[in-house]
Amino acid sequence: MADPLPPVDTLTHGGTAPSGDGRILILACGALAHEITALIRLNGWSHMDLACLPAILHNTPDRIPDAVAGAVAQHRDSYDRIFVAYADCGTGGALAATCARLGVEMIAGPHCYAFFDGLDRFAARGEDDMTCFYLTDFLARQFDAFVTRPLGLDRHPQLRDAYFGHYTTLVYLAQTDDATLTARAEDAARRLGLAFERRRTGYGDLETALARA
Repeated sequence: MADPLPPVDTLTHGGTAPSGDGRILILACGALAHEITALIRLNGWSHMDLACLPAILHNTPDRIPDAVAGAVAQHRDSYDRIFVAYADCGTGGALAATCARLGVEMIAGPHCYAFFDGLDRFAARGEDDMTCFYLTDFLARQFDAFVTRPLGLDRHPQLRDAYFGHYTTLVYLAQTDDATLTARAEDAARRLGLAFERRRTGYGDLETALARA
C-alpha cells in the first residue's frame, strides 16, 4: 500500500522512491501521485508500489525517456513488473520507443489531459479544443511552478498575450470536487485573460490502465 504523499513541491522537483513489498511497480510522473495513490487505496491494489519522477520534467520532455530508462534499470530487479504511468507527454514517440526497448508497458495517449478526459472523448473534441489551455488538479495546485515562473510572467507580465493570445479558454479537468482547486483554476484563467470551463473527469482512463497493469 502506498505511503502518505510527500509535499507537492517534492513531487514537482524531487520525485519519490518506492516503498512497500508490492510485486508491481508503478513508475509515474509526480503530477499523477495523488490520483494513483487514491486509486491504489480505493481498489485495494496492495500488490502495487508507486515511485514518482519529478513532475517538472514536463518542462523539458526530451529528458523524460532517459529518466524513465534510468528508473527502470534502478528498480527492475526488485519487481516482477514495472508499468510506466506516463503518456507520450511531448516526447514525440521517444518514450514509447524507450518502453518498447525495455519491455515495459505505458499508458496510451498523447498526454494526461487526454486520458483524464477519456481518450475517445478527447479525440472526438478535436479542433473544438485547439484554443483551450488545460489544467489538472496537480497543475491547479502548481500553476506558478509550471506556468508563471518558467514563462517569466511574474517578472514580465506583458508577455502574457505573446504566450496565450491564441487561446480562448482555460479548461480545468477536475479529478476531484475541491472548491479550493476550482478557485485556483479560476484565478489562473483570470490571470491569463481566458474564459473558464470546468470539466469533472474523475480518474478517466488512468484507472482502466492501472487495472490492467
